[in-house]
Amino acid sequence: MALQAQSPARHNEMLGRFLQRDSFNQKHKDGEGRPAKRRKRSSSDDVRSEPPTESTPSTPQFGLREISDPDDDANNEVLDDLESTQRTDLESALPAIVTDQEAIEEYEAQRAAENAELGLERRMERAEWVKGRTSIYVDAFNLALDTVLEEESHLFDEAEMKVFEDWRALTYEAQYLYVRLFLRKTSAWHRIRNLGYHSDISNLENPIKELRSLRDLPETSQEVQQTPGELDAPEGTNLELSFTFADHSDEHIKTMEEASTLLRLDELKAVAKDVKAQGKNKKELLASLRRTSGNQAGLGFLKREETEESVQSDNITAESKIRDPSPTKENRDAHFLRKIMAETGHCIRLTAAPLKLFERVHLVFYRSTEWTEKSLTTIILARIARRNFPEYIVSRSANIFSSRALLLEFEASIRTQFRVDNILEFNGTPSGQGLQTVLDIFEEIYPRWVVLLQEEQQKEDSVYSSGEGAYLRRLSPAWVYTRIIHKGADVLGKFKQHKREHEVLTELLNQRLFHPARRGAWYQRKALLEEHYMSSLLPNEGRNEEGQKKHWKQIALQTCEDGIQDNHVHIIYHYDLQKRIMKLERALKIAKRHQHDFGHVRLAKPVERTFEGIRIEHSPPPSSVPKGITFNSAKDPNNVPSTSGRRGAKTIWLDPASPVDVPTECSVEDMCLSNYRALGYRGYHSEGGILRTLFAYLFYDILFTYVPNVFQTPYQTCPLDLHSDAFYPSRLSEANRRLAEISNGQGREILKRVWDEHHERKTCVVGLDWSFGIDDLLEIVDSFGGEALSTCCRVLAQEYGQRGGGVPDLFLWKRDVEQDRGEIMFAEVKSENDRLSDTQRLWIHVLTGAGVKVELCNAVAKEVRHVG
Repeated sequence: MALQAQSPARHNEMLGRFLQRDSFNQKHKDGEGRPAKRRKRSSSDDVRSEPPTESTPSTPQFGLREISDPDDDANNEVLDDLESTQRTDLESALPAIVTDQEAIEEYEAQRAAENAELGLERRMERAEWVKGRTSIYVDAFNLALDTVLEEESHLFDEAEMKVFEDWRALTYEAQYLYVRLFLRKTSAWHRIRNLGYHSDISNLENPIKELRSLRDLPETSQEVQQTPGELDAPEGTNLELSFTFADHSDEHIKTMEEASTLLRLDELKAVAKDVKAQGKNKKELLASLRRTSGNQAGLGFLKREETEESVQSDNITAESKIRDPSPTKENRDAHFLRKIMAETGHCIRLTAAPLKLFERVHLVFYRSTEWTEKSLTTIILARIARRNFPEYIVSRSANIFSSRALLLEFEASIRTQFRVDNILEFNGTPSGQGLQTVLDIFEEIYPRWVVLLQEEQQKEDSVYSSGEGAYLRRLSPAWVYTRIIHKGADVLGKFKQHKREHEVLTELLNQRLFHPARRGAWYQRKALLEEHYMSSLLPNEGRNEEGQKKHWKQIALQTCEDGIQDNHVHIIYHYDLQKRIMKLERALKIAKRHQHDFGHVRLAKPVERTFEGIRIEHSPPPSSVPKGITFNSAKDPNNVPSTSGRRGAKTIWLDPASPVDVPTECSVEDMCLSNYRALGYRGYHSEGGILRTLFAYLFYDILFTYVPNVFQTPYQTCPLDLHSDAFYPSRLSEANRRLAEISNGQGREILKRVWDEHHERKTCVVGLDWSFGIDDLLEIVDSFGGEALSTCCRVLAQEYGQRGGGVPDLFLWKRDVEQDRGEIMFAEVKSENDRLSDTQRLWIHVLTGAGVKVELCNAVAKEVRHVG
């Protein structure tokens, strides 16, 4: 392990010192975790549904790269600037900065080196670049490679090390072209004439020729390993005795089927029109075109002089045509191939084997299965933003993967996980055959999962310390297998194999290392099985039928009590467990004095309030107004259709606080906020900004306490594990102590201390908005009450990535100075286009359970004014 308290570790030398330049003028916004896709489930299935507490890791690029639509290749710059739909842990931990092409060009122009012979490390340290001689992309790519090989070279065999050696021997232009193609979201063919990059590459033919060159590799001593649950290894995963960095269309596109995938939709339509192929979309057009090539007796647009066979066609007898029709089909395919390739021109793609090898390097470097262009540039650009960062120990473990075999198994487990998700979540309701496939995968990986659990527990007991293992375990095959086992238990329930399902849930709960965020759902499902099914599935041991049912209800009751007492069970599950406890105690006829009393956490329904206002409609052009709609004919203003669009679209209102002679337009939230202020409340339209700011103040020292491997650069605004389920368990004692202090009324003191220490420097901390005044924040803490504030902080500590959003729109408070008490209230604003999301309902559930008042504020239009 590399620890360095005062200076950055070697892998951070690229980040050097701060540069004195104007900071980017962009307000910090902390990211929200993207919820994983879920298929719709029935209400009766809710106990087995995917818990909304943990984001599912996306399939890594090394496993399955999306094949692009050639339409997208028309504009090179658009592809180069594509953004990832999900931010990596590292990107989430770095400050919000400008990472677009303009910022990169500005950076390179300002820091261009005069000396073209500077070494990589010095360029990184001093940010010195020479335009056309080196680039931020290439240097960041090479630094990732150098860091991994310096610290974790044991993960690569002889052939792979030779690939890295050949990579270093490439010219700058060849490396630049490779890296830019590597950063695209696909491994598809790219049209050479559309690549561009003229400012960095003088002649594209030279680097393309270099990348196409065949290179020899030594024989490797590593054997191809088989992993449980995986099909045959994807084509190109393993290196052969020779390789190229890139493939060229001249050598690899030989059939009409391969060539047809290169066409953009408009080009495909033109070809299809010539041969009278029909289809509603690109997929159907391709299928029709291939059928036409295989079945059409002749091509009307094919000129006789275009083929050698046509010259001799008069001498070919009808008998010979019937006897050997294949030359005609081959001729048609050849014509299609020539026609398509003439349209697209020469194409290039990165060869699969070295591509997957470099993806593996980035997995090890970023400790993440996802990275993008921004992953390479953000870490460098973060240092040029003139900001102050918290003080913490930068550390990076060099033994995250103890062996090459474990790394390859992790990759394979991700591919297997994708197969399972593809069946259960991404293609509608799964078929019986699909569910059986998932069950077969489950049974295949189960023995390996049990072995890995034992190995990880031994590491936890004897190797890891100070919570080191919590974040690193997310890169263990066992972490992925545990999720598949969880999915498999769900399938066991669908097949009514409840006895086996109960055994698996028991094993999942017996381990405490993987997926702690799911433990609440496991307790819920296990208790349900014990209450309703287990009495008829296991021997009664001499008990009669009623005695057997009572026995298992008592076990279900104990399961729920264990869930409530389990520190790893997130608070969002407590209410359902409490409801089941009360239900079971009534069924078991337990004396009232011995029953649990959860009256202090019973939910109160949100109070509904209605504000009337004037809605503004910017009238669309007459041609775009649907027939039958007239804007001045509706007697009820709320029945006037909104031209702002579909459900969920923002509406525009007049601010009731604005002067009558100078009316001001505002959002529906600001209109309601003005009405609340008229009732004596103070407040913000913050949508969780206040809660995240309070959490950053109150948990500042917990956020930046030492935990190995979660601070890998000196420029982070939070630990890497904050957005994962590893944050809370890794700091359990410190977090619970802080929550107790907040409950005991020490929140004001903690907040004031952190503000005194950091407000002048405006230290960059995730979620902390320095624009909120300290007097307002102290008054809010006083009004909140210790227990309620502690509950909100606990939810964020347990699920920051998932619960950063969904907080009600308006944060309101008012203070009674004479009685020295205050009132906190949240208001969720709904206009006619809005409805509550699941995440919003959950926050309302949490807040009302903590005793915080929540209102549903309905905005009603008493008048609709149309502005042309």
